Amino acid sequence: MTSDCTMDTCEELCEHPQVVCLARKDALPETEAQQVAETFKLLGDATRIKMLHALAKRELCVCDLAAVVEMGQSAVSHQLRLLRSARLVKYRKEGKMAWYSLDDTHIESLLAQCVEHTRHR
Repeated sequence: MTSDCTMDTCEELCEHPQVVCLARKDALPETEAQQVAETFKLLGDATRIKMLHALAKRELCVCDLAAVVEMGQSAVSHQLRLLRSARLVKYRKEGKMAWYSLDDTHIESLLAQCVEHTRHR
């Protein structure tokens, strides 16, 4: 069986002006597209995904999260700072403990959708 490199392209160049106009109207503004891309970059790390998945189940302190992902607390703290700066996680202080959780339900939904997509065959 031979592979045709052009199978996924139009065989004839024919733009549809009305469709193009509507698609441009619905396009994300550049700054918003950049923010979404940055979020996906952060989500492109397996360790961060494991951390988010653990935090989707329950609030965890840094010590416990480090044990879950089998990393040092310093490395986990660094990853959490990145996730916090993107508003993917939030934390609260309780005495000397820092407790982390997902920032909101959007993050939980996004993660669940990605996991479901990965498991879908």
